[in-house]
Amino acid sequence: MSWASVIEENASTGASGVRLVSQLRACEVAALAFCRLLERWGRGDAMPATAGARQAALRHAADRVETAIAGLEQPLSRYLLELEPELAEGRSWYGGPGAAELVEWRPVLDRAGVRACPNRVAAVYLELAVLVRALEGLATAASLDAAPDRSSLWAGLFDLRDTLLSSTVDDLRALAA
Repeated sequence: MSWASVIEENASTGASGVRLVSQLRACEVAALAFCRLLERWGRGDAMPATAGARQAALRHAADRVETAIAGLEQPLSRYLLELEPELAEGRSWYGGPGAAELVEWRPVLDRAGVRACPNRVAAVYLELAVLVRALEGLATAASLDAAPDRSSLWAGLFDLRDTLLSSTVDDLRALAA
């Protein structure tokens, strides 16, 4: 069982579940690409080969994530409205950032020759890592037949929406500019 199946099984209509899963997958793919780009630079892999191309790669990756997250707003809001449990006592089913995600990006960006606000890069990296980890955690819980109940699923998705559609989008827009 996957995270997608948990979302689809709890959807009020099949269409709302499919739309949300599709957009979450786009967000997951774009988030992984963004994080892996930075992680490669952190390991000293200078691809693309020039500082200008690396700057363009960061802008493209940030723009791709921002586009995916912007497309998430409507299907996620609709899904949350349909899913809303009678009792709002659920707990979010994913954790915050771990120590592995706390990276000082200034030296990495300087070494790569990329001009970007390291605080924005760090904030975006953390939020995207949390998104990816949340989806992985939901998939693991589903495979263990321990998927969250409706109120907890709602709480976790609400938290993700709140985080991704606020400061993360603003930081991504600034990085893509």
